[in-house]
Amino acid sequence: MTDNVALVQAAYDGLAKGDAGPLLDILHDEVQWFEAEHSMYWPGGAFVGPQAVVENVLARIPEDHDDFRIEIRRVLGCGDTVLVEARYHATAAKATGKPLELQAAHVWDFETGKVVRWQQYIDTWQEARLTGVEPVS
Repeated sequence: MTDNVALVQAAYDGLAKGDAGPLLDILHDEVQWFEAEHSMYWPGGAFVGPQAVVENVLARIPEDHDDFRIEIRRVLGCGDTVLVEARYHATAAKATGKPLELQAAHVWDFETGKVVRWQQYIDTWQEARLTGVEPVS
């Protein structure tokens, strides 16, 4: 059986080093990636597939934030689901110059060792206040 918690932790560890490889390695070809509703990257539905995640999320983060990082507070394995409690930090949101401090939760759903669904939950009010980006409706 695959250790989903270890896979998720390796993905975050890779991102912390600027390496998206461990994350992309565990994403299913048809992964459904859901950004928090009404957040600045939310398209109104899911991004489908690893390339969509790279183009619409991973590539945009450094464009919008200086020194973005994710602080993992807790990782909990629940069979084929992994729950993560985290905080987002950035020296500054580029649009406002304000430091970013934002709570987040991620839900990773696995099937046969691959992530088939990812869901983000964040404080979208705080995100809008710090980035100056109005929530998407």
